[in-house]
Amino acid sequence: MSIESIMRHSSLKPWALACVLSIMLVGYAQDTATVYGYDLNGQAVTRLSTPGAEAIVLFFIASDCPISNRYLPEMQRIENKFAALHVAFWFVYPNVGETSEAVRQHEAAYGAEGHILLDPHHKLVAITHAKVTPESAVLVPEHAGAETLRTVYHGRIDDRYIEIGRERPAATQRDLERAIVDVLQHRFVQPPDGPAVGCGIIGQP
Repeated sequence: MSIESIMRHSSLKPWALACVLSIMLVGYAQDTATVYGYDLNGQAVTRLSTPGAEAIVLFFIASDCPISNRYLPEMQRIENKFAALHVAFWFVYPNVGETSEAVRQHEAAYGAEGHILLDPHHKLVAITHAKVTPESAVLVPEHAGAETLRTVYHGRIDDRYIEIGRERPAATQRDLERAIVDVLQHRFVQPPDGPAVGCGIIGQP
Protein backbone atom coordinates (compact mmCIF):
# COMPACT_ATOMS: atom_id res chain seq x y z
CA MET A 1 0.00 0.00 0.00
CA SER A 2 1.33 3.43 -0.88
CA ILE A 3 1.87 6.26 1.58
CA GLU A 4 -0.75 8.32 -0.30
CA SER A 5 -3.34 5.54 0.08
CA ILE A 6 -2.72 5.25 3.81
CA MET A 7 -3.16 8.99 4.26
CA ARG A 8 -6.47 8.98 2.36
CA HIS A 9 -8.05 5.97 4.03
CA SER A 10 -6.45 5.69 7.46
CA SER A 11 -8.64 5.88 10.57
CA LEU A 12 -5.59 6.12 12.82
CA LYS A 13 -5.22 9.00 15.17
CA PRO A 14 -2.82 11.70 13.86
CA TRP A 15 0.01 10.72 16.21
CA ALA A 16 -0.30 7.03 15.31
CA LEU A 17 -0.45 7.83 11.63
CA ALA A 18 2.70 9.91 11.95
CA CYS A 19 4.51 6.95 13.55
CA VAL A 20 3.42 4.58 10.78
CA LEU A 21 4.50 7.01 8.07
CA SER A 22 7.87 7.58 9.74
CA ILE A 23 8.57 3.84 9.83
CA MET A 24 7.54 3.48 6.18
CA LEU A 25 9.72 6.38 5.10
CA VAL A 26 12.76 4.97 6.91
CA GLY A 27 12.20 1.59 5.27
CA TYR A 28 11.72 3.23 1.88
CA ALA A 29 14.95 5.18 2.27
CA GLN A 30 16.84 2.02 3.18
CA ASP A 31 15.38 0.10 0.25
CA THR A 32 16.35 2.85 -2.21
CA ALA A 33 19.84 3.58 -0.84
CA THR A 34 22.40 3.89 -3.62
CA VAL A 35 24.64 0.84 -3.91
CA TYR A 36 28.02 2.13 -5.04
CA GLY A 37 29.63 -1.30 -5.12
CA TYR A 38 30.63 -4.18 -2.87
CA ASP A 39 33.31 -4.81 -0.28
CA LEU A 40 35.53 -7.88 -0.32
CA ASN A 41 32.95 -9.84 1.66
CA GLY A 42 30.24 -9.16 -0.92
CA GLN A 43 28.41 -6.63 1.26
CA ALA A 44 26.83 -3.65 -0.49
CA VAL A 45 28.54 -0.30 0.07
CA THR A 46 25.91 2.43 0.32
CA ARG A 47 27.96 5.18 1.93
CA LEU A 48 31.31 6.53 0.75
CA SER A 49 31.79 9.45 3.10
CA THR A 50 32.83 9.45 6.73
CA PRO A 51 31.50 11.89 9.34
CA GLY A 52 32.95 15.32 8.67
CA ALA A 53 34.46 14.38 5.31
CA GLU A 54 34.87 17.33 2.95
CA ALA A 55 35.88 15.23 -0.02
CA ILE A 56 35.92 11.64 -1.23
CA VAL A 57 38.77 10.55 -3.50
CA LEU A 58 38.36 7.50 -5.69
CA PHE A 59 41.28 5.66 -7.25
CA PHE A 60 40.20 3.38 -10.10
CA ILE A 61 42.71 0.56 -10.26
CA ALA A 62 43.09 -2.97 -11.62
CA SER A 63 45.05 -5.92 -10.34
CA ASP A 64 46.46 -6.73 -13.78
CA CYS A 65 47.25 -3.24 -15.14
CA PRO A 66 51.00 -2.44 -15.03
CA ILE A 67 50.48 1.34 -15.13
CA SER A 68 47.93 1.15 -12.33
CA ASN A 69 50.33 -0.91 -10.24
CA ARG A 70 53.13 1.57 -10.79
CA TYR A 71 50.91 4.34 -9.47
CA LEU A 72 50.03 2.61 -6.19
CA PRO A 73 52.90 4.24 -4.22
CA GLU A 74 51.76 7.67 -5.43
CA MET A 75 48.15 6.91 -4.50
CA GLN A 76 49.28 5.87 -1.04
CA ARG A 77 51.41 9.02 -0.70
CA ILE A 78 48.39 11.18 -1.52
CA GLU A 79 46.21 9.26 0.93
CA ASN A 80 48.80 9.63 3.69
CA LYS A 81 49.04 13.36 3.01
CA PHE A 82 45.31 14.15 3.04
CA ALA A 83 43.54 11.44 5.06
CA ALA A 84 43.85 13.46 8.28
CA LEU A 85 42.32 16.53 6.56
CA HIS A 86 38.75 15.21 6.32
CA VAL A 87 39.32 13.42 3.02
CA ALA A 88 38.05 9.84 2.56
CA PHE A 89 39.80 7.51 0.11
CA TRP A 90 38.55 4.45 -1.78
CA PHE A 91 40.42 2.04 -4.04
CA VAL A 92 37.85 1.05 -6.67
CA TYR A 93 38.24 -2.09 -8.79
CA PRO A 94 35.87 -1.53 -11.74
CA ASN A 95 36.76 -4.35 -14.13
CA VAL A 96 34.04 -6.90 -14.68
CA GLY A 97 35.40 -10.28 -13.62
CA GLU A 98 37.66 -8.91 -10.89
CA THR A 99 37.25 -11.19 -7.87
CA SER A 100 37.61 -10.59 -4.15
CA GLU A 101 40.35 -13.22 -4.00
CA ALA A 102 42.34 -11.54 -6.79
CA VAL A 103 41.99 -8.18 -5.02
CA ARG A 104 43.19 -9.66 -1.72
CA GLN A 105 46.24 -11.10 -3.47
CA HIS A 106 46.82 -7.73 -5.13
CA GLU A 107 46.66 -5.95 -1.79
CA ALA A 108 49.15 -8.37 -0.29
CA ALA A 109 51.56 -7.98 -3.22
CA TYR A 110 51.46 -4.17 -3.41
CA GLY A 111 50.60 -3.16 0.12
CA ALA A 112 47.36 -1.46 -0.91
CA GLU A 113 45.33 -0.67 2.18
CA GLY A 114 42.25 1.30 3.10
CA HIS A 115 38.72 1.18 1.78
CA ILE A 116 38.35 -1.33 -1.07
CA LEU A 117 35.32 -1.44 -3.34
CA LEU A 118 34.40 -3.65 -6.29
CA ASP A 119 32.32 -1.83 -8.93
CA PRO A 120 31.15 -4.67 -11.24
CA HIS A 121 28.01 -2.81 -12.28
CA HIS A 122 29.97 0.39 -13.02
CA LYS A 123 27.94 2.62 -10.74
CA LEU A 124 30.96 4.75 -9.84
CA VAL A 125 32.33 4.49 -13.37
CA ALA A 126 29.09 6.08 -14.62
CA ILE A 127 29.02 8.75 -11.90
CA THR A 128 32.61 9.84 -12.52
CA HIS A 129 32.97 8.99 -16.24
CA ALA A 130 36.14 7.02 -15.53
CA LYS A 131 37.63 5.36 -18.60
CA VAL A 132 40.95 3.79 -17.60
CA THR A 133 42.97 2.44 -14.70
CA PRO A 134 44.59 4.26 -13.05
CA GLU A 135 42.22 7.22 -12.93
CA SER A 136 40.98 9.37 -10.09
CA ALA A 137 37.89 11.30 -9.08
CA VAL A 138 36.96 13.71 -6.31
CA LEU A 139 33.39 13.77 -5.00
CA VAL A 140 31.93 16.22 -2.51
CA PRO A 141 28.64 16.31 -0.57
CA GLU A 142 25.99 18.55 -2.10
CA HIS A 143 25.99 20.40 1.22
CA ALA A 144 27.29 19.83 4.75
CA GLY A 145 26.13 16.47 6.05
CA ALA A 146 24.45 15.47 2.80
CA GLU A 147 24.73 11.92 1.44
CA THR A 148 24.10 13.06 -2.14
CA LEU A 149 27.45 13.46 -3.89
CA ARG A 150 28.63 15.32 -6.95
CA THR A 151 31.83 14.87 -8.93
CA VAL A 152 34.06 17.95 -9.02
CA TYR A 153 37.12 16.32 -10.57
CA HIS A 154 37.84 13.24 -12.66
CA GLY A 155 40.87 12.31 -14.70
CA ARG A 156 44.56 11.65 -14.37
CA ILE A 157 46.47 11.60 -11.10
CA ASP A 158 49.39 13.48 -12.60
CA ASP A 159 51.24 13.90 -15.91
CA ARG A 160 53.87 11.20 -15.40
CA TYR A 161 52.59 9.18 -18.35
CA ILE A 162 52.47 11.03 -21.66
CA GLU A 163 50.99 8.05 -23.49
CA ILE A 164 51.26 4.28 -23.40
CA GLY A 165 54.99 3.49 -23.48
CA ARG A 166 56.10 7.10 -22.83
CA GLU A 167 56.79 8.08 -19.24
CA ARG A 168 58.48 11.07 -17.63
CA PRO A 169 61.10 10.42 -14.93
CA ALA A 170 58.79 12.25 -12.53
CA ALA A 171 55.50 14.10 -12.69
CA THR A 172 55.63 17.83 -13.39
CA GLN A 173 51.93 18.47 -12.70
CA ARG A 174 50.04 16.83 -9.85
CA ASP A 175 46.48 17.38 -11.07
CA LEU A 176 44.67 15.31 -8.44
CA GLU A 177 46.61 16.79 -5.55
CA ARG A 178 45.81 20.28 -6.83
CA ALA A 179 42.12 19.37 -7.05
CA ILE A 180 42.03 18.11 -3.46
CA VAL A 181 43.65 21.32 -2.24
CA ASP A 182 41.13 23.35 -4.25
CA VAL A 183 38.26 21.53 -2.52
CA LEU A 184 39.72 21.94 0.96
CA GLN A 185 40.32 25.64 0.36
CA HIS A 186 36.85 26.09 -1.15
CA ARG A 187 38.17 27.21 -4.52
CA PHE A 188 37.11 26.40 -8.06
CA VAL A 189 38.42 22.92 -8.89
CA GLN A 190 40.59 23.01 -11.98
CA PRO A 191 40.18 20.17 -14.48
CA PRO A 192 43.19 18.02 -15.42
CA ASP A 193 45.59 19.44 -17.99
CA GLY A 194 45.67 16.23 -20.00
CA PRO A 195 44.05 12.80 -20.37
CA ALA A 196 44.52 9.85 -18.06
CA VAL A 197 46.79 7.16 -19.49
CA GLY A 198 46.28 3.52 -18.59
CA CYS A 199 44.38 0.31 -19.25
CA GLY A 200 40.81 0.55 -20.50
CA ILE A 201 38.15 -0.37 -17.95
CA ILE A 202 36.58 -3.73 -18.81
CA GLY A 203 32.78 -3.80 -19.01
CA GLN A 204 30.22 -6.47 -19.77
CA PRO A 205 30.96 -8.36 -23.04
